[in-house]
Amino acid sequence: MDSSLRSQGGIQLLLSAEQEAQQLITDARNLKMARLKQAKDEAEKEAARYRYHLEAEHQKKITETSGNSDSTVKRLEEETEAKIQNMKETASRVSTEVVNMLIKNVTTVKV
Repeated sequence: MDSSLRSQGGIQLLLSAEQEAQQLITDARNLKMARLKQAKDEAEKEAARYRYHLEAEHQKKITETSGNSDSTVKRLEEETEAKIQNMKETASRVSTEVVNMLIKNVTTVKV
């Protein structure tokens, strides 16, 4: 009987060790799953921050470009107005010369 008690105690010890090992494995798996979830959450937050940063940069560039478009339009309007004014002044200066040249050519008869 002494031997069977020892066997029984050994089996109980092995079963207990197996249960303890199984519990360690379960705990390790749970910890791993919790770490993976935490890493996923952190990665999603980082991606959201990065996306927000890129969107802000994009909006800033759009705003700058729009501002540049307005200033470019204004500059082109000013340049166009200056050119029109310059043409009017030139036309005023040479209009009498042009009229005289036209009258001369129309009234001169070439034979």
